[in-house]
Amino acid sequence: MALVNEQFLKLSESYLFSEITKKVNAFKVIHPEAKVIRLGIGDVTLPLPEAVIDALHKAVDEMSVSETFKGYGPEQGYRFLIDTIIKHDYETRGISLDPDEVFINDGAKSDTGNIGDILSKDNRIAVTDPVYPVYIDSNVMGCRAGEKNEDGRWSNIVYIPCNAENHFIPELPEIRPDVIYLCYPNNPTGTALSKKELKKWVNYAISNNILILFDAAYEAFIQEEDVPHSIYEIKGAKQVAIEFRSFSKTAGFTGLRCGYTVVPKELKAFNFAGDKISLNRLWNRRQSTKFNGTAYIVQRAAEAIYTPEGKVQTKVRINYYMRNAKLLHDNLKSIGLEVFGGVNAPYIWVKAPKGITSWKFFDRLLFERHIIGTPGVGFGPSGEGYLRLTAFGKYEDTFEAIERLKNWKI
Repeated sequence: MALVNEQFLKLSESYLFSEITKKVNAFKVIHPEAKVIRLGIGDVTLPLPEAVIDALHKAVDEMSVSETFKGYGPEQGYRFLIDTIIKHDYETRGISLDPDEVFINDGAKSDTGNIGDILSKDNRIAVTDPVYPVYIDSNVMGCRAGEKNEDGRWSNIVYIPCNAENHFIPELPEIRPDVIYLCYPNNPTGTALSKKELKKWVNYAISNNILILFDAAYEAFIQEEDVPHSIYEIKGAKQVAIEFRSFSKTAGFTGLRCGYTVVPKELKAFNFAGDKISLNRLWNRRQSTKFNGTAYIVQRAAEAIYTPEGKVQTKVRINYYMRNAKLLHDNLKSIGLEVFGGVNAPYIWVKAPKGITSWKFFDRLLFERHIIGTPGVGFGPSGEGYLRLTAFGKYEDTFEAIERLKNWKI
């Protein structure tokens, strides 16, 4: 008799964004005439950069000729892309990496969810709250979360609240964890950490033998000088941190799927005997067994992002979305709402008016203004009373959404 992994039974029936889709579909059945503006799921709306399209076409042509055809590639990624990443994303910031410390993947979601494969189920996990749901759900699946309490918290996870009261700057936890997830610029709140604040976390991790899982998927949207693009800009971070990057929002790869993970060779964890074990070696072993590599044509497309033309075209897209973010941020404030984020990230975090719940705010926005957001409570208990809006919509739709909201009696 086959037995299931009962940890999956502890999860809610559907992923947050699947639940939103169900609600929106039900609304459209009742109101088929309504034009719904989607500012909920953080999917991009602009097409791929021209340089990327050209690289895809060229790579496809290569696959049609015996002399340039590619079969199985390296699970870790092709050197042409890895070397390009190191040169442009790290060496320009004074960070040195070896090629075998960079692992190409099919998007940051996969690796942030799968990294638990190389970590013991006995680790105590800490997350900033609210948080990207994949961090929590993947640890539930991996037997590290415990049981869900009535307040929505998991018993074995340390929650670090981030809210308006502490200016969304997480405080060091009172209970020492073994693993900490940090996402900056942050999804969902759109806020960022200064170098001084991030240095505090790196030093804390070094002093307490803690592993930091640093999700930097939105680093390309950073506008302010004092906000680090990589955790490795902080001295000592290679000893304690794994960094995840993505091309999904940076260059519109949400449908193409490509990103990378950096696992420094000097990063060590412990076995039960107290021996130091290389996480780089374990992750390489995991990938070699359970991942067959990102497609060659996709890696060539990612390489094109770093060409002079690709950089310009990618920057145009980032500026487009950040113009949307400013439009949302400034106008929502002007109608009397408390608004956060939108400066270094394409997310706007809005406090619900008059103390209403996140889902009530979502429903009112949908039914009264036909705009879709994401309920903050879906990102964790500290997200209750907030709503996330994304800047990834079309400018015309974002502008129309603001017009709909101007005379909204909230």
